Amino acid sequence: MTHRTTVTGPAGGSPGGGRRIRALAPAAALVLGSALLTACGGSSGSGGSTTVTVGSNGNIFDMPLKLADSAGYFRKQGLKVKFVTTTASTGTSALQSGSVQFLNNSPTGFTSALAKKVPEVAIAVSGLGNPLGLVVSKKFAGAHKLTAASPAAQVAQALAGSKGGVSSANTKAEAGLFLKANGVDPGSVKWVTLPSASADKAALSSGQIDWFITSEPIPLQVQNEGDGIVVADPQKAPMWAAAQAGYGEVVVATKSYLSGHASAAKKFVAAVQEANNYLATHPGDPTVMNVARQVQKGIPDAVLKSSVTLVEWPKSGAMDEAGWTKTLAFVNSLGALPDGAKVTTENWTNKYLPAGGQS
Repeated sequence: MTHRTTVTGPAGGSPGGGRRIRALAPAAALVLGSALLTACGGSSGSGGSTTVTVGSNGNIFDMPLKLADSAGYFRKQGLKVKFVTTTASTGTSALQSGSVQFLNNSPTGFTSALAKKVPEVAIAVSGLGNPLGLVVSKKFAGAHKLTAASPAAQVAQALAGSKGGVSSANTKAEAGLFLKANGVDPGSVKWVTLPSASADKAALSSGQIDWFITSEPIPLQVQNEGDGIVVADPQKAPMWAAAQAGYGEVVVATKSYLSGHASAAKKFVAAVQEANNYLATHPGDPTVMNVARQVQKGIPDAVLKSSVTLVEWPKSGAMDEAGWTKTLAFVNSLGALPDGAKVTTENWTNKYLPAGGQS
């Protein structure tokens, strides 16, 4: 979410982090070209399929959408899907303009749009939790006797007085949640703000910082290259996991699109749910890994496999009030919830999910 950091690829948090600081030239370019075909909800292909465009973030949460495309789940539903890279700042405008019909969005991005009275509706959950990693330099790990297996409290105590790198307000807040939960004042850390996860990585290698936090796969990639050790992840920091943090990503559409294209919406979320089912039951198999390599180019397989398993892939895309209450509480704890933002039953629905996929 931005409640997640999404500086990704060779760049990767928020519900965490900053789930996104990549430029959106492709979305801007498509506004004119694709608006012609999307203004009426897409076009029919030669085989009778409907073409829709989806905005995605280029991060690990794109996995179910890209798997649905690669494995033919969209095609089976009679859909042809085009992908446009969007960011936290451009996704909503792309949805409003009609250059995309569906947006894979963070709860922070979604609630920010609602706070601005944008008529959007969440129609399915596509990912749960926050796949964050906190990586320390090998020098720092050695000095404080830290390993990947070190208890959370020991890790947090070691970070007091250290130099921590962050590339978004959300990732800083997420690190703060981890520290406070383990009895350490975040104010004791010497925070170094850097422009991207790539800059975090470079600063760690050069010794300018002792550690940084961002979404995977960057932290695990640093560890894989021998430059650091991941000492905290959602398994060690439960405040980042779905049980406490709630929804990680949701599929969003505008009310106007849904009013005239209910069938396309049902087909879209059915394909995404089928992909999520596969991800939940076949982590690391060749089909999943082939898609992961496309989503996160240039990342070693071992890193990709571990990163994919840090996301909780929901077998059902259904949402409920308890889930949204939990999610908003997490976003609010980061200080990322816009003033007046709330999510009511008018803003989300399960009616487009396939039979058996609703709560």
